[in-house]
Amino acid sequence: MSRFAAPIAESIWDMKYRLKEADGTPIDGTVEDTWRRIARSLAEVEADPAHWEEKFYHALEDFKFLPAGRITAGAGTGRTVTLFNCFVMGTVPDSMGGIFDALKEAALTMQQGGGIGYDFSTIRPRGAEVRGVAADASGPLSFMDVWDAMCRTIMSAGSRRGAMMATMRCDHPDIESFIEAKQDPARLRMFNLSVLVTDPFMAAVKADGPWELLFDGKVYKTVQARDLWNRIMRSTYDFAEPGVIFIDRINAMNNLNYCETIAATNPCGEQPLPPYGACPLGSVNLAALVEAPFTDKARIDPAKLDELVRLSVRMMDNVVDASRFPLPQQASLADGQTLHLGGRRDAGADAARVAHRGRASQLITGEEHLSALILIGGGHDGHVGNGAQEADIKGPLMGGAVGSDDPGTVDGKQHG
Repeated sequence: MSRFAAPIAESIWDMKYRLKEADGTPIDGTVEDTWRRIARSLAEVEADPAHWEEKFYHALEDFKFLPAGRITAGAGTGRTVTLFNCFVMGTVPDSMGGIFDALKEAALTMQQGGGIGYDFSTIRPRGAEVRGVAADASGPLSFMDVWDAMCRTIMSAGSRRGAMMATMRCDHPDIESFIEAKQDPARLRMFNLSVLVTDPFMAAVKADGPWELLFDGKVYKTVQARDLWNRIMRSTYDFAEPGVIFIDRINAMNNLNYCETIAATNPCGEQPLPPYGACPLGSVNLAALVEAPFTDKARIDPAKLDELVRLSVRMMDNVVDASRFPLPQQASLADGQTLHLGGRRDAGADAARVAHRGRASQLITGEEHLSALILIGGGHDGHVGNGAQEADIKGPLMGGAVGSDDPGTVDGKQHG
């Protein structure tokens, strides 16, 4: 009996994630082989790999936990690929050499399978003076066209094309052209676009006040803030681009804002990251945990959910050690900051299984309860819990023992 719920799911696994020889001969005979390959690879960094391999396999079995595509396609293959789906690249210098160095870094990251985000606000606007060469700048959008061509050219690991996010501040002089760039159906097809919206801009929108577009202290143009906001909203409604990122809110709420400044997200926009930041992805499949679905006794066992979340977090943490990084800057940052983004896959299907015979009114409360369980299981409940347990076992995030300034050595590995 197939483990897949639908034939198309099996086809996607075979096409995108099943390990095969160069000639197409399958190495993963079944999806169980894929789960085993992932579990073994992520357990290799543990002190007792055999013990954790079985635990990880049980979490993966029947799609209870779904690692993201780069992990599923790359873990345990021996290929020169990254297990991270999400990257934000370094700050783009405002110089020809720096711009093309950044382009090279983008190409190397996408070649290993990573999706990338870039802030193009650091490039001088179109028409600005380029001292020493008696020329005017072509502006950030012209260089985004170069990135777009590079992305179309490179086939990323795992038989997929590259994916990119471009951001631009709402006060950049070229923001109006940025907003409308993808209204041309042939332009920037490999990019998602998002405007970095600041708190002062939103205040100006609310007051219907003027808004200066400036670069390097020079004001190039003044517009009405509300008119600019309406242009963003109209383009988003008509063309689904650009999105908006409330960047001041993100940086204010970032618990690492004392040591980093965020200016971009991964290509899908769900994960803000600092320059050279990376994030592995994985989803807990709540629907797979529903007992007695579509009956009055339908429920999710909190203890099983807690165990699954803890195992999933541990697996994502092991990705940091097991993965390759396309650039040394990415590896260096990941060694000091561990971030993994989890999702709740199929929450709607889960709700349908539990909400049988008039129980729909309980859905909101039930979803809030499940979210709380997931956060607590992941060590995010604000108390000393799973995070401290992980530090005792694997070493703390950026130092030694909990409450100590000494770096820790765990399983023969230096942490900190």
